[in-house]
Amino acid sequence: MLPSADELTICFAHSAYDFAARFGERQTGIRHFEVRTREELDARVGEADVLVISGLWHNGVIDLARRMRFIQSISSGVDRYDLPRLQSLGVRLANAQGVAARAVSEHAMAMILALFRRIPEARDNQTRHAWRNMYGDLALREDELGGKTLLVIGLGMIGGRLAQLGKAFGMRVIGVRADPARGLNNADAVHGIGDVKSLLPEADVVALTCPLTPQTEGLIDEAAFGLMKRTAYLVNVARGPCVDEAALVRALAERRIAGAGIDVAQEEPLPENSPLWDLKNVLITPHTGGDTHCYEDTVLDYLQDNLARLWRGESRLYNEII
Repeated sequence: MLPSADELTICFAHSAYDFAARFGERQTGIRHFEVRTREELDARVGEADVLVISGLWHNGVIDLARRMRFIQSISSGVDRYDLPRLQSLGVRLANAQGVAARAVSEHAMAMILALFRRIPEARDNQTRHAWRNMYGDLALREDELGGKTLLVIGLGMIGGRLAQLGKAFGMRVIGVRADPARGLNNADAVHGIGDVKSLLPEADVVALTCPLTPQTEGLIDEAAFGLMKRTAYLVNVARGPCVDEAALVRALAERRIAGAGIDVAQEEPLPENSPLWDLKNVLITPHTGGDTHCYEDTVLDYLQDNLARLWRGESRLYNEII
């Protein structure tokens, strides 16, 4: 059972987000504290009944947090949690699915536009004070999105919103989802995950907006790059391991695809010696696709909704995992 509000303690664990201050502004009267590092988390998590966390999580927390009854994940991904162990201990877990659907889909669309309009090159030229002449070579010229095919792998809340944005720019959108029977979600057509390889040759943009699962890990590999158009772009706002990073580097360096926009990497932060940093046909953002001014407040809305459900003895949580 969850302790009552006057006995509850919440631990907010994040390296940057300001959850504690925003929660304090709500004047709930609930005790809470914030940690910024793994060391602080390990030292203090034993004081908490509720943990609000994402990137700082490690499964060793389970042994340290003897009072923990509920985890509100700050992100949608839950692949890092030892779900069977948490379930055996009666610890409930809910994620933040949907919290950044608009932000991530807009980030993916921004990357697509930047790649087609060659915005990174323009920024590099601005830094060098260089006014670029017009290109006669079509391969070097900016392009437009109308009539192009966007393949969205992961047609959930983020992918469905990206499909909508793609359609607004006149793109043909093909969606891929685990269960195609769940519908088009703004795409023109929908397929199962097993059809990805056959769909790649049609795509001018391949956008990954899927969760990391056994089916999506390494989905875009050497063979996949061999099936893509040489003029196609890859955009990954999902998880780094969905793409074989070594194969991506080779495909970019050898110009077997036109370029890539990546917000996530196999290892984060992206190592300083990664070849991706120096490739001219890649646009890198530091896993900021979900960042938005209202992120903390939306997560706190989810948290308070779930706390209320637990106090009422309801069996279902909002965005329940276990």
